[in-house]
Amino acid sequence: MPSQILQISHLPPKSSPSTEMMFKPLVYNDPSTSLLASSRFDDDHSVKPLLSRAASFNGGVATMAPNGGLTGWYHNRRRRSNSDNCLSAFPDDTNGTDGGDSGPQTIAQEVGHAAAETFLLTRLGLKLLSYLGVGYRWITRFLALGCYAFLLMPGFIQVGYYYFFSPHVRRSIVYGDQPRNRLDLYLPKNSNGPKPVVAFVTGGAWIIGYKAWGSLLGQQLSERDIIVACIDYRNFPQGSISDMVKDASCGISYICNHIAEYGGDPNRIYLMGQSAGAHIAACTLVDQVIKESGEGDSVSWSSSQINAYFGLSGGYNLLNLVDHFHSRGLYRSIFLSIMEGEESLRQFSPELVVQNPNLKHIIPRLPPFILFHGTADYSIPSDASKSFAETLQRLGAKAEVILYEGKTHTDVFLQDPMRGGRDELFEDIVSVVLGDDPEVTANSVARRRLVPEFMLKLAHWVSPF
Repeated sequence: MPSQILQISHLPPKSSPSTEMMFKPLVYNDPSTSLLASSRFDDDHSVKPLLSRAASFNGGVATMAPNGGLTGWYHNRRRRSNSDNCLSAFPDDTNGTDGGDSGPQTIAQEVGHAAAETFLLTRLGLKLLSYLGVGYRWITRFLALGCYAFLLMPGFIQVGYYYFFSPHVRRSIVYGDQPRNRLDLYLPKNSNGPKPVVAFVTGGAWIIGYKAWGSLLGQQLSERDIIVACIDYRNFPQGSISDMVKDASCGISYICNHIAEYGGDPNRIYLMGQSAGAHIAACTLVDQVIKESGEGDSVSWSSSQINAYFGLSGGYNLLNLVDHFHSRGLYRSIFLSIMEGEESLRQFSPELVVQNPNLKHIIPRLPPFILFHGTADYSIPSDASKSFAETLQRLGAKAEVILYEGKTHTDVFLQDPMRGGRDELFEDIVSVVLGDDPEVTANSVARRRLVPEFMLKLAHWVSPF
């Protein structure tokens, strides 16, 4: 069914007034140690926070003005520029890799890498269950997830084989000095000139995000001469939202400064995120624009390098979503721990940040925002994208939302691409990145089916997302 498109508003002339930065990430104690003593959760959701407010932050106090604006910032924060934690340069012989993917690998190396990846995914899944508890709701969701994965297994196997054995996939390139500061590159087969680049931040409820989740998208777009960089980042409880935003920023910085070494065009970079990744990417982009308009803040990449932002099934106003997430099983105490306390929900809500009267000057600096959402998405309702696009348009930014009628949270990202043939989301992204050039259309690749139709329909029906 044709997608619904809301018109784009006109982008006003750019200006660059200088003002003091109003938006900074909060400092959060290392959650990888302090959160391990978290409480368990009952079916009645009568739960205690994982950490007390006093223990959650480094001694600062934030006060809220009557209008909800953040007027005090956390103290005792050690100021560091982005370049301190981001790897801006590597020796020529490594190109930022961990050494494992710099050349052809043996079968033993491939098997070892696959085993390590499988262990990581298993550990992430068990970690998620340990935080969500084992009540009736999560038992049924876990069973539904098992059925869903089984039905899509034919597609997962084929995509997994491509991910581990394709010579056009560069895995685990190091971009920073923190755990999981790695990214995967999906490179086109031909190298006739610089290629456009999509920097992709994967979803995973801020808990189980992983760079390999973008392998299907990477395979699809690389077949159309688009480089895809899937950025990994610390998840909860290894990190909180400010750590995720910092990691995403470092990953984008590496792409902006090094993608030319892999055949990419640093002047044609697009930022994309899916679900929680869409939220993280939007926070990162808005934060970067604010830093660039501040005074004395060192930056290692520029928002002007981002041609457009693609948000897929994302949520951008956390105040409107916290109760919805609680009803879906992402309990309030967990969510507030991820977001560093209730006081931080406004700070990490891009839709609210851009409405701050003191930040009017950042609007002209924002790239175009294109938001994709399925109307049958129950994990994050499509109203989240519509509201954010309307807010940006009202403020004078360039934004549009594309709705896919009857599509769920995973339909547009997993089931539809596995059908083969024409994929609406894929074609919409390609039309923006490559334009409507007839030559580009003529070079389109016919996607083959990965999963039988009856299994895709059953997966749609049993999906817990």
